Amino acid sequence: MNPIGVVFRSVSKTRSSTLALVIAALGVVFGDIGTSPLYAMQSIFALDGGVVETTQTNIYGVVSTIFWSLLVIVTTKYVGFILQADNGGEGGILALTALVERSVGRVNANGRRVGKARLIALMLGVCGAGLFYGDSVITPAISVMSAIEGVAVVNPDLSHWVVPLGALIIVALFVAQKWGTGAVGKAFGPIMVLWFSLLAVLGIAQIVQHPGVLAALLPTYALHFIITAPGIAFVAFGSIVLAITGAEALYADMGHFGKSPVRRAWLFMVFPSLVLNYLGQSALLVNTPEAKVKPFFLMAPSWAQLPLVIIATMATVIASQAVISGAFSVSKQAMNLGLLPRFSVRQTSSKEKGQIYLPAINWLLFVGVMLLLLIFRSSERLATAYGLAVTGTFLMTTGLFLMYARSVKNWAVWKLVVAALAFGTFEALFFSANAVKLFHGGWIPLTIGICIVFIMVTWRQGLRMLFERRMDITDNWNGFLTKVRAQQLVTVPGTAIYLHLNPLTPPQALETNVRFNHMIHERVVIIRGLTSSWPRVYDDRRVSVDTEFTDPNITLVTVRFGFFEAPNMPNAIKILRKEGVNIPDEPFYFTSKMSLIDGEESAMSSWRKKVFFFLYHNQAQPLSYFALPPKRTVAFESRLTL
Repeated sequence: MNPIGVVFRSVSKTRSSTLALVIAALGVVFGDIGTSPLYAMQSIFALDGGVVETTQTNIYGVVSTIFWSLLVIVTTKYVGFILQADNGGEGGILALTALVERSVGRVNANGRRVGKARLIALMLGVCGAGLFYGDSVITPAISVMSAIEGVAVVNPDLSHWVVPLGALIIVALFVAQKWGTGAVGKAFGPIMVLWFSLLAVLGIAQIVQHPGVLAALLPTYALHFIITAPGIAFVAFGSIVLAITGAEALYADMGHFGKSPVRRAWLFMVFPSLVLNYLGQSALLVNTPEAKVKPFFLMAPSWAQLPLVIIATMATVIASQAVISGAFSVSKQAMNLGLLPRFSVRQTSSKEKGQIYLPAINWLLFVGVMLLLLIFRSSERLATAYGLAVTGTFLMTTGLFLMYARSVKNWAVWKLVVAALAFGTFEALFFSANAVKLFHGGWIPLTIGICIVFIMVTWRQGLRMLFERRMDITDNWNGFLTKVRAQQLVTVPGTAIYLHLNPLTPPQALETNVRFNHMIHERVVIIRGLTSSWPRVYDDRRVSVDTEFTDPNITLVTVRFGFFEAPNMPNAIKILRKEGVNIPDEPFYFTSKMSLIDGEESAMSSWRKKVFFFLYHNQAQPLSYFALPPKRTVAFESRLTL
């Protein structure tokens, strides 16, 4: 065997694999930011009749600001720094929150980290996740509408079909979610390669006609625009941020492809294509100011506009799909971190763990997107509602990263100050400019974010109250075992597995079985399912047996799942057998279903308690959440006054 040939084939295979990952990343990671040229420049110069006039000074100042925003926030902050903060290979604001939580605060007697720093990190993560949902509702609506509106450029008589066509595409998009994205996903990458190539070609064609626009890459044009016309620049900042929406996806979807493919895709294709297209639109506006109504589509010759509309629509569907999939992933992480109740999760691919479908989240997003589509009815008007959620998420991520850089990377104070000023100045300007649009649509994503934060905080507090109430009325293990030994119980052959969170008290289902049925299995295994702050847990660290609990018939076990994993208890049982725990092939599982009753005295207000009760009673039950076998699972029902 020729060793040189082996090395060559190995290198060739590695390069092919890397290229495939880069192309795949183009289809999933960059769909949102990649479709921003459809509406960003149009929103800046055409919104409300054109608040920002299409003078050469303004055009150069705007495109210069866009370029430096892409360079500072996306390239430097996200690609350069944020991608370093991976949590076991996973990214996203909740993954970063879990990463920071592990490293800040002090450790209490129970081994948990507590303190103000941990609380601040948690609140930043919760607020950022809430705003992400606001972004997830607006992105499909504005992306699809901006593409469909191209038919009015091809033929103005078709403008009345824009909203019905947009609604039809949105309906098809959300209905298709239940079948998963595996089949469609294979085509995403090549389509986006074509899309970014078109962005570059369209831009170059216009730059050739007005090459002077290349001078706008100098920062002096952005500074001159801001200094000489601060009022106009402030208004423009509210729409310039549209050019960097989707930057958070670079970090959130890092776990699917790894840092290197994401970075390469951005640096070698996405970033250059976006810059060329924005420069091309600017060149077009300098030569033809009236093109501001639809500068993207008017860059193309008339014969190419209809095909461009079709390709743009495909690209926006991909962008919408990426955001929807992101919402599923964030919801799953939030559930496993105890920030949201358990929703039904369906795995749509036997090969890709990241391809999941959450029916409840899907249809809530659908209702929100359709309402926005029917209320605003155009991408221009939707642009007024966009931006506030995005810039808010930017600020939350920056705050969390600075905490990470200090506690994990041990950055010096001067480095933290420089990073805060470099990123925070841009993001604070964007946020304040979009805050002005609060009463012109900006309240929509903010309201969605506030509602999500409220739900997360209420859920977390309600669970804590429930835990404390159970501790008050339930015997500890010593008291329970004393009562068991005092009774003449029937011992049933076999092994019973009880799912229970609190290791200090016996499971409610076990208590009920003993109290009312006067029986207990000869072997009882109590499993405490926990979610780790790591995205995935290796099998050799998944289970641990409590060796201090000495009852001969009862075994206490802890099973850990990563926050990015779907908890599967039967698979964990297989690992327990390898660890020496005596469990038969087909054990019986016992769970409890509790009905909550409103009590008079409580630390939570009555109306918030009703929200918690609604969430608690409608969450997915352990049977489906832990993938338990229905024919061998027994659920006991009880009531608890809270």
